[in-house]
Amino acid sequence: MSASDAAKSASNDDIASAAVGHAAMRKAGLRLIPLIALGYGAAYMDRVNIGFAQLQMNADLHFSNTVFGAGAGIFFLSYAACEIPSNLLLYRFGARRWLARIMFTWGLLAMGMLFVRTPVQFYGMRFLLGMAEAGFFPGVLYYLTLWFPAGMRARIISRFYVALPLSAVFMGAIAGALFRLDGSFGLRGWQWLFLVEGMPPIVLSVVFWRLLPDRPADARWLSQSERNWIAGTLAAEDAAAPRGHAAGVGSALREVRVWLFGLTNLLMLGVNYASTFVLPDMVRSLTGLRVSVVGYIISGMGLLGAVGMIVNAWLSDRSGRSYRHMIVPSLLEAAALLAVAFTLSPYLAVALLAVMYFAHNAIQGPLLALPSTFLKGKGAAAGLATINMVGILGGLLYPPLMGRLRDVTGNYRLGFAMLSLTMLAATGVVFLLRSIDRRRDHKRMAGTEVHVHS
Repeated sequence: MSASDAAKSASNDDIASAAVGHAAMRKAGLRLIPLIALGYGAAYMDRVNIGFAQLQMNADLHFSNTVFGAGAGIFFLSYAACEIPSNLLLYRFGARRWLARIMFTWGLLAMGMLFVRTPVQFYGMRFLLGMAEAGFFPGVLYYLTLWFPAGMRARIISRFYVALPLSAVFMGAIAGALFRLDGSFGLRGWQWLFLVEGMPPIVLSVVFWRLLPDRPADARWLSQSERNWIAGTLAAEDAAAPRGHAAGVGSALREVRVWLFGLTNLLMLGVNYASTFVLPDMVRSLTGLRVSVVGYIISGMGLLGAVGMIVNAWLSDRSGRSYRHMIVPSLLEAAALLAVAFTLSPYLAVALLAVMYFAHNAIQGPLLALPSTFLKGKGAAAGLATINMVGILGGLLYPPLMGRLRDVTGNYRLGFAMLSLTMLAATGVVFLLRSIDRRRDHKRMAGTEVHVHS
């Protein structure tokens, strides 16, 4: 065979391989991402729907803002404590069984919130809900590393994680309708909210059990060549990994970037949950509008957040500059939070809250994709769980503080100023992470040059 014939044959093989890879990724995206997105949307909705419930529940049960904030936050204590064990159990038993178990138990507990009557019961149910849901999110992140190459992960993560802002769209749209059921069958509107919104994860647990393959080798809807392409592509990535993958639990836990990503996540999630839990009450207090109209406003913010998440993740993957696509929206969010704290115009404050929502969601794709560039295997399961465990503590710390500041000052201004400073601190940690990665890249390149010259 001549050199030109060999080149032509190699070119044809590359085209065929690319076609197989495209088909495999298209099938995996269509089969897995919508299902996972529905699961995470249900999880997030049942985690934060107390923000709408408090519009009526606090008065009915005589809860102060401090009590509400403590109950909102205690969810994250048990959630954080169970993250790593849950993700290691997922690694052992497979995503299909473990994710289905998580959804079934949290759905039952979410519905059980309608029986809460006292602060102690409120704290107890939120604690159990956190324990039940632990491991779902980092488990999904680990699961996606078994299917998709690193260069696609920001986009892929954003396509399922877009369920977070879209769940706000759905929750805002139906909150008014559920509150209008107030008094039906002896239940208050907030009780209907918990009852109805706890049902989807129970249904989805059955769907996950039946339809979710544990790994590409188990997917009957992939051809053998497509399974081989995924396995070969991921194996080649691992072999050529430029950043020294942490493959074991111990190596992942000793990796400083795991803990710095956890700290970044803690600060950003603290801001997110502190603002999300008070958002319905804040919009209503600023505008004086009905609950149903407040719900539609928050639905609009959710749509804006979805756009920010998808577009910025796509830009991040396309440019390869993930840190830049975290830093810019982080600074925008910090500026919006500070402006909310000091503006005197109610409707300008609502517009700034929408900007905040857009910016926060824009950060998520790059933030969640970057750790998988230096973690793999069991180390990825443990490392991603650790990042989420540390991060979720922000939900434990910040909502109670926000509620306390509201009780003391009578408004949310001081709280939002605090959140702005928190976002600036998170941006500083991102700059540090970028500096560490650049130094490691320079050392690796210098080492390669020495090896070549020797």
